[in-house]
Amino acid sequence: MNLSVRVRTRLAPHFFLDVAFETAPGVTIVFGESGSGKTTLLRCVAGLTQPDEGRIAIGDRVLFDADAGAAIAPPRRRVGFVFQHLALFPHLTAADNIEYGLTELSGRERRGRVAAIAESFRIAHLLGRKPGEISGGERQRVGLARSLVTDPDILLLDEPLSALDHATQSRIIADLREWNEARRIPILYVTHSQREVFALGERVLVLESGRVVADGAPDTVMEFPVHDSVAQLAGFENLLDAAVVQRRPEAGVMVSRLAGTTVELETPLSDVEQGRPLRVAIRAGDILIATELPRGLSARNQLPGTIVSLSRAGAFVRVDVDIGVPIEVHVTPMAIENLGLRPGSHVWLVIKTHSCRPVSTL
Repeated sequence: MNLSVRVRTRLAPHFFLDVAFETAPGVTIVFGESGSGKTTLLRCVAGLTQPDEGRIAIGDRVLFDADAGAAIAPPRRRVGFVFQHLALFPHLTAADNIEYGLTELSGRERRGRVAAIAESFRIAHLLGRKPGEISGGERQRVGLARSLVTDPDILLLDEPLSALDHATQSRIIADLREWNEARRIPILYVTHSQREVFALGERVLVLESGRVVADGAPDTVMEFPVHDSVAQLAGFENLLDAAVVQRRPEAGVMVSRLAGTTVELETPLSDVEQGRPLRVAIRAGDILIATELPRGLSARNQLPGTIVSLSRAGAFVRVDVDIGVPIEVHVTPMAIENLGLRPGSHVWLVIKTHSCRPVSTL
């Protein structure tokens, strides 16, 4: 069954959640900055927040319809909801927490359901323990099991793995993916993590200021952003103001000049007309540094610049370069050593055409 959502509701005097989409069974990532409306969207679907306008339905079953005056109470919506901060009962065992919402079933049915879901999420050995006696990842598995044991028609996940380490996240993501492959219900999964978008998502909705600004497959939305705000969320460190000076449709490229400079960049062709402004998004890790003018390369953009500063950032070194405008480059510590790079060094930046993403501003 598909989930259909069309809602509009006021979040602040001048801020509205105004979204409309339909999603099929599978995982739809809801991605965006804090305050973009992600959690409010989930609360509307769950019935914890009532929209001012709109309609929400799962298949033919209407959960909310403002025009018809219909609003099913949250306990009757058959919606599973896992919050970032779990609300497990500390005095109950994992088994008792999981079966808490199964009061209408017989004891035998409850025990069977709990045993089956515990096996799916690899927590059968923890059923007799209380939340304070198990790890954070194990508690998150108990929270997922509690939401799924009721056999919901929709699952809502609000940053459920944000407090866990990557290894634990990966194991839980694998279990959740396997669980849903067998049941195929719509899942809305709120996250700030680009890693989770690619690891779990089949589709991604990007929210900004209460509206959907991008919608599609994770690879398309995150690697080929249409708007500058989406590019920033997707991890493009460089967003350079520019204007189109030449379009070459026959070659599938165009040339843009960086604002306030004579520097030109070849980018893939977009629908921005000649003379119009745009921004060029470039990942810092997609830029190469050379200490002399490169020759015999296929990369079309070779830009002279001067290193302004270097700073260690985890496994890489951030190099800030002035090419007429500031640009950030990420390289390995070994590259810094081998090339003898330091502030004041004159360098060339090498950037492939398809690493330069033309994006519009909202």
